[in-house]
Amino acid sequence: MVGFAGWEMPVQYGGIRQEHMAVREGVGVFDVSHMGEIETSGAQALELLQRLLSNDVSKIPLGDGAGEGGGAQYSVLCREDGGVLDDLFTYRLESDRYLTVTNASNHERDLAWFQVHAQEFADVQVADRLDDYAMLAVQGPRARELVQAISDAPLPSRMTAATRRLGGAQALVCGTGYTGEDGVEILCAPEHAAALWDELVRRGAVPAGLAARDTLRLEACFHLYGNDLSTERGPIEAGLGWCCKEDTGFIGAEAVRAVRAVGAAEKLVAFAIDGPGIARQGNPIAGGGEVTSGTLSPSLGIGIGMAYVPAERSALGSDLEIDVRGKMRRAVVRQKPLYRKGQL
Repeated sequence: MVGFAGWEMPVQYGGIRQEHMAVREGVGVFDVSHMGEIETSGAQALELLQRLLSNDVSKIPLGDGAGEGGGAQYSVLCREDGGVLDDLFTYRLESDRYLTVTNASNHERDLAWFQVHAQEFADVQVADRLDDYAMLAVQGPRARELVQAISDAPLPSRMTAATRRLGGAQALVCGTGYTGEDGVEILCAPEHAAALWDELVRRGAVPAGLAARDTLRLEACFHLYGNDLSTERGPIEAGLGWCCKEDTGFIGAEAVRAVRAVGAAEKLVAFAIDGPGIARQGNPIAGGGEVTSGTLSPSLGIGIGMAYVPAERSALGSDLEIDVRGKMRRAVVRQKPLYRKGQL
């Protein structure tokens, strides 16, 4: 257990590799109740979210009322200069009610940002829902099968969210995840989380901690705020231009548009170490750049990571020389994601 953003968090239960491979080959369950939640509602909820979030929130579909949930959408929260304040998932719960999941270390800042800008709109409410939800992520090839067995209705499809009863307790089930595998993320009342966890484990879900969550997301090349994303760089540099729709007029849109137009000076690339060694966050790269995330890939058996490098050195197949604790380690820029189905 370690302290993280005011929470006591499990790093591992039975071992990182065991937990990692359980998610790749079967099913694992993560307690991610440290994630924050902000609810935005009212007639001008969409207008506020369009101002704050980089993606086109109007494109999030509404549920059909027959059990299929509303949509889910990834976006970033930017400053006026384009620096990234956080990366977020937003779920549409009703026509004018949305739930946005924040990173734990940024929740208070994000909430304040939402509240300040909500003052520009007469008919919108912003509510902190952090204490109202526990969150369990059930991930892996068998994840949906396992959760479906305790659900009162078919689970929502990928990138949608809907209310279901799981083992008798009401929960918001979301077809999203952070591992590169299929699965769901479950938001429920805190008082129901322990029983739900126990039932999932009883049915075969392997408890997995923060360490396996990190190795899984890095193989999939998903960003981690504080490592691969920060206020020092914008979404174009981070390869997240796909979730930025400048025409919506979000805060920072003009700065993002300017970088998109001329090209980023740096780019976030994925790499694999050629030989021994494991790069870590902060390791410098010869000729410019630095590692933002690095680990030993349990699936591939090699050192992998992501790094910001000068744009001219970001092409696939480019060689990098990384200073790993005083030893230069050769790495090669690889295509994202680093792990794909069928590589085991």
